[in-house]
Amino acid sequence: MNDPTICAIATAPGGAIGIIRISGSEALTIADRIFRPVGSNAPLADRKPYTLAFGNIVNAENEVVDEVLVSIFHAPHSYTGENSVEISCHGSAYILQQVMFLLTQNGCIPAGPGEFTQRAFLNGKMDLSQAEAVADLISATNKATHDMALSQLKGHFSNELSDLRAHLLKLTSLLELELDFSDHEELEFADRSELYTLACDIHQRLASLARSFEVGNALKNGIPVAIVGKTNVGKSTLLNHLLHEEKAIVSDVHGTTRDFIEDTTIINGIQFRFVDTAGIRTTDDVVENIGIERTYQKLQEAKIVLWLIDQQPTEAEIEDIKERVADKKLIIVRNKIDKSTTIQNSEFKTPNCAIRNNSK
Repeated sequence: MNDPTICAIATAPGGAIGIIRISGSEALTIADRIFRPVGSNAPLADRKPYTLAFGNIVNAENEVVDEVLVSIFHAPHSYTGENSVEISCHGSAYILQQVMFLLTQNGCIPAGPGEFTQRAFLNGKMDLSQAEAVADLISATNKATHDMALSQLKGHFSNELSDLRAHLLKLTSLLELELDFSDHEELEFADRSELYTLACDIHQRLASLARSFEVGNALKNGIPVAIVGKTNVGKSTLLNHLLHEEKAIVSDVHGTTRDFIEDTTIINGIQFRFVDTAGIRTTDDVVENIGIERTYQKLQEAKIVLWLIDQQPTEAEIEDIKERVADKKLIIVRNKIDKSTTIQNSEFKTPNCAIRNNSK
């Protein structure tokens, strides 16, 4: 609470409304120095918290800078746990700069990146995982990342960790009791089956949390999907269709795509990163071979693989793709089925494999 009072613009530039946030022990006093309320002349410190005051921001010459609404928060019932003020003014860059200038002239210090959330963490308003969720919520670009960040901000992850800590304390306490009185064989403080069940439950929860990190990372950065197959099988056409734009060049010439082309799209609230790769074939072209090597690299990085085929693959091709996608979700897209011969399904019966038909 002895930290200096800080201020910062809390809204993105270009909007009709701009908000400047002030936090610290002197927040109400400093705001009073530049704010002239309309109606009641009561200072902000004497007004009820969670209320709005209408008035003007004035400079040292008593000239009006803007008409504003001032939101009042008293410690500890604010975002940062300190006295806080939010000044809602018009979104002009000039007005915002002038208000910031007046605040710094009267004792405020410009806040550093994330300093409001840092103070909220230091003042016990949120734990570290919730503080990290604030940045994720601000940068969320789709429904999946928004829901994940909001859940973490509400404390669901923190509650899970707190519950795990309680289970671990119980387990270690029982084990310590058993060790302390190990010489007394007639004493048994915990049923062995209870200890085993407790340990298994802890293990399963930890494994679930570890898996959730991988899922969360994929949702945040976009799930990588590699589109692979032979040359001229329709990979670039599929990419353009998925992205709803002509991103990749499409032609009947084999080996048109010699490098990977990557772009993102959102499907059902989840961001996917689709990568169109160079067609796989045997060639003496040095540049094309470099592209094929990058195809294999992108295939390893992907979580989902779309394997396009327009004719029956050979046994060697089937075994090669199985080996490369053993730990990935494989979707086989049978393209040009209105023009090609029948493709057998039996060779593709693997747990992580699905087959889709496409007639175009």
